[in-house]
Amino acid sequence: MAIDDLPPAWREVPTLAGRHAHLEPMAQAHVDGLRAALAGDALAALWFTQVPTAARVDAYVDAALAAQADGRVLPFVVRDAQGRVVGSTRFYGMEADVPKLSIGYTWYAPDVQRTGVNTEAKLLLLTHAFETLGCISVVFETSWFNHRSRAAIARLGAKQDGVLRNHKRHSDGSPRDTVVFSIIDGEWPAVKRNLMAKLARQEQDSP
Repeated sequence: MAIDDLPPAWREVPTLAGRHAHLEPMAQAHVDGLRAALAGDALAALWFTQVPTAARVDAYVDAALAAQADGRVLPFVVRDAQGRVVGSTRFYGMEADVPKLSIGYTWYAPDVQRTGVNTEAKLLLLTHAFETLGCISVVFETSWFNHRSRAAIARLGAKQDGVLRNHKRHSDGSPRDTVVFSIIDGEWPAVKRNLMAKLARQEQDSP
């Protein structure tokens, strides 16, 4: 679907704000912050992920903004409660006529992984997808070898739909088996309640 054919709410990246996470439209002005969040190339060293190297952040942002201009993605930059850029995520695979979308291309600075930042970011994204865009399904995809990501998606309350063999390629060019998870609209109230409870526990446990 061409960008001009998309409903208005599917064309522009929203700003989504919580106590721990603030998601805003990705822009070229975020390049330095994203580069700092990468902590060198520690994240990109995992061959089964699609995290950019520090040297390629400019190209990464350019590609995301070009895909947004084509109506294919809505890319976000994530800030923590102190306003520091700590990662990136996006909506992609958008089918407004269903409606459904995927959440992915997500990475965070090492010091905020498995914290309230990630939990609240997912809560904000899913709330927007189901309650503003009216999605009947939200999809998550990850490499078969990314066991940490698979476990994290399952902890959200998503259910595994299956494995697509040789579905695409890893960043190193090797074939990727993609594990597909989804949350459907009927499951969203329980998933939302679970995420809110998880966030409350993380707030209690934080110093």
